[in-house]
Amino acid sequence: MRFSLQHTDPGSAARAGEVITAHGVIRTPVFMPVGTVGSVKGVFHKDLADEVHARIILGNTYHLYLRPGTEILEKAGGLHRFSAWDRPILTDSGGFQVFSLAENRKITENGCEFRSHIDGSKHVFTPEGVMDIQRSIGADLMMAFDECPPGTAERDYAAKSLELTNRWLERCFNRFAQTQGLYGYEQALIPIVQGCTYPDLRVRSAEFVKQFNADGYAIGGLAVGEPAPVMYEMIEVVNAVLPQDRPRYLMGVGTPENLLEAIARGVDMFDCVMPTRNGRNGMLFTSQGIVNIRNKKWQDDFSLIDPEGTCFVDRTYTKAYLRHLTIAGEMLAAQIASLHNLAFYAGLMEQAREQIVAGTFAQWKPEKIQRISKRL
Repeated sequence: MRFSLQHTDPGSAARAGEVITAHGVIRTPVFMPVGTVGSVKGVFHKDLADEVHARIILGNTYHLYLRPGTEILEKAGGLHRFSAWDRPILTDSGGFQVFSLAENRKITENGCEFRSHIDGSKHVFTPEGVMDIQRSIGADLMMAFDECPPGTAERDYAAKSLELTNRWLERCFNRFAQTQGLYGYEQALIPIVQGCTYPDLRVRSAEFVKQFNADGYAIGGLAVGEPAPVMYEMIEVVNAVLPQDRPRYLMGVGTPENLLEAIARGVDMFDCVMPTRNGRNGMLFTSQGIVNIRNKKWQDDFSLIDPEGTCFVDRTYTKAYLRHLTIAGEMLAAQIASLHNLAFYAGLMEQAREQIVAGTFAQWKPEKIQRISKRL
């Protein structure tokens, strides 16, 4: 994995670059659709490639480990071949899922014991084991195994959690160095900056991960209930420490406004379930603002879903038709809304990149946020 920083915005910390991986080039800033179990829910890979123009998608170590399991993935030749996706893949380490989904979890120095949310069976994730699982999955970008403390954690707990995460990170890199990719291409290991909402802990974490000279760095533990201004403050604190010549990935964020504000503070990569999850529940992000398609006001609105949209669903279906499908519980409604929202997010990133290249991002951002954030 290599990163080239190509443009910076004179009025902000926004950047445009390229991440080069074994499975293709990723232009940044970029939003990565979440494909937890090896699929972006309800969306064909062809549409992700041709309509969303997705350059990279996510898989999740926790879910893929439980089902279908590493034996099946290795027999298939890795997740790329198993899922018929030939572009880059990033895998989250499963840490967040272990701490949020698993029942009766127990954190020790060795790792985390937990019960499967599927059948209640017992499992243990260690830093070494998570590296091995991600080798089996074959993701281009592998995330380090960390503890994900609650966003409301007291400082003492946050500090102890960070020290444990740091020790686990050293074990991740040791195991990574001792092993090789299974499918004939190199993988990159990305460490995660933690520290909750405590600036000194965030600085400590960023300084610690920087010593590993990784191919990229992630910012975790945000967008978990803290006010948006606090999240933005933490991003600024961390990015002041992280290297300029490596990509920065803000995990699990967020709304279109969050993305633009984070780009302005030097973030390059994002992921979030919001486009698909909200789409399945009838919320559309559009160039004119936010639409709740369930509202009765749309039942006889025969305008296109988004006149400025780039996806074929925007050029084909009306708000009235999509509302009808949604109210009727037709599965096509969730597919249309998910595809539209993903294309909107991808298009927003491309627009941001164009503004950064032109040197006008800082002037463009406030009006854009105001327009796309209003509820219609």
